Amino acid sequence: MKTLNNTISVEKLRPLIALFLLCVVLSLLSDKFLTVNNAWNVMRQISVNICISVGMTLIVLTSGIDLSVGSVLALCGAVTAGLLKNGIPIEATNTYVGFTLLGAILAGLVVGGLLGFFNGWVITKFKVPPFVATLAMLTIARGLTMLFTKGFPISGLGKEFAFIGTGWFWGMPIPVWISLIVIIIAFWLTTRTKIGRYIYAIGGNEKAAKLSGINIKKVKITVYVIAGVLAAVGGIMVTSRLDSAQPNAGMSFELDSIAAVVIGGTSLSGGRGAILGTVLGAIIIGVLNNGLVLLNVSPFWQQVVKGFVILLAVIIDKANSKAE
Repeated sequence: MKTLNNTISVEKLRPLIALFLLCVVLSLLSDKFLTVNNAWNVMRQISVNICISVGMTLIVLTSGIDLSVGSVLALCGAVTAGLLKNGIPIEATNTYVGFTLLGAILAGLVVGGLLGFFNGWVITKFKVPPFVATLAMLTIARGLTMLFTKGFPISGLGKEFAFIGTGWFWGMPIPVWISLIVIIIAFWLTTRTKIGRYIYAIGGNEKAAKLSGINIKKVKITVYVIAGVLAAVGGIMVTSRLDSAQPNAGMSFELDSIAAVVIGGTSLSGGRGAILGTVLGAIIIGVLNNGLVLLNVSPFWQQVVKGFVILLAVIIDKANSKAE
């Protein structure tokens, strides 16, 4: 029993140890790494990935996957920006429907929720594997983004909207506050609610969960809706920070979120993992990205390094699964 407890403790501490060692190495290689400005820069950058990765964690815990979060992020950011700046002109009646800042943000969140609902519905209704369904949504959402923006950025969105991505409140950047709120809600959801227990039960043994009376379809759809909304939150933050909705926004964001989830200790087979582990994984990915930039590593090599990190994390996850 003592050996088992020690093994479990080491597994939980592994991401923290990796983060510590990474920080030590980067601080030795760059004198710009351990600065206050760089620390806030890292926190602001990882805020988007944290929001996306929290939603991804809920999905992976049910033995699912979502490859569409980057495209959903782009579409929701574009919708929010487009409605805020241009509204909805109705040529037939020569009228114009304008949107306030809150209205445009809510519209973006609704779009994210609807896309997530569609993912969950296709997966549960037609038994389409999550990988295939969300891969299709990746293409669909990216195409809709290009159609909505006509391939051009939507910029000049105003100071109020820019405050979401660049402003400060009580000594912390607004994106950090947003990600902190998302973390608290997700932690409460997974540890203190019935749906949290159902998520773990489905990932652990879906057949047993169904026999115990859990509505599998409802839970899975709910999880994908949450992931869609959180991708929309990320899209709004990215668009606000850039003061522009870019048609190609969110490219490869799904890889960073999956990396954060796996590095944080969530099993790709489902049923095992925690929100706080994912947050730690997102910090590791953010620190790694930041360190590679400070060291002037080519963006192409950055992709190679991150790919190997993801591969290593998956190998460790599989090794742990076999050990159990």
